[in-house]
Amino acid sequence: MLPDLLRPGLRLVLCGSAPGGVSARRGAYYAGPGNKFWDVLHRIGLTPRRFAPEEFPRLLELGIGLTDLCTTAAGADADIPAAAFDVAALTAKMRRHRPGLLAFVGKGPTARVLGRRAVPLGPVAGPAALPPLFVLPSPSGRACGAWDPAPWHALAARLRDLPA
Repeated sequence: MLPDLLRPGLRLVLCGSAPGGVSARRGAYYAGPGNKFWDVLHRIGLTPRRFAPEEFPRLLELGIGLTDLCTTAAGADADIPAAAFDVAALTAKMRRHRPGLLAFVGKGPTARVLGRRAVPLGPVAGPAALPPLFVLPSPSGRACGAWDPAPWHALAARLRDLPA
């Protein structure tokens, strides 16, 4: 669907569930109408300006990577077969690239990786095979009723405390 944006030594990798339909068609992460991803990255100071979705490769210059738990299908999580969410592949990518922090964009991918239904926002304990984990609210337009930018600000503060 979308290429992973990964390399060794990243400060942060943001991991979503799967590309939405609009993102898959445009070939760009978080491209759906109403998605707050690019706006919030700029507002919390992780990007120098609001990037357009097609500019996602520029995140590597800032030490930020992108991936999805499902890389073989696109659409709403409920429409994707459970087997398409590949925890083993994500774990292997994180072992290979060793980012400073892995932040899940939404509770859904976190719940699948940790194997539990309820997950809090913010830092969470995870398997030793993964870097430190952080859970963010989904920026999707579908999730706007529960939108809270505070965990995104907490993520930015935590990144400021990580070694460069």
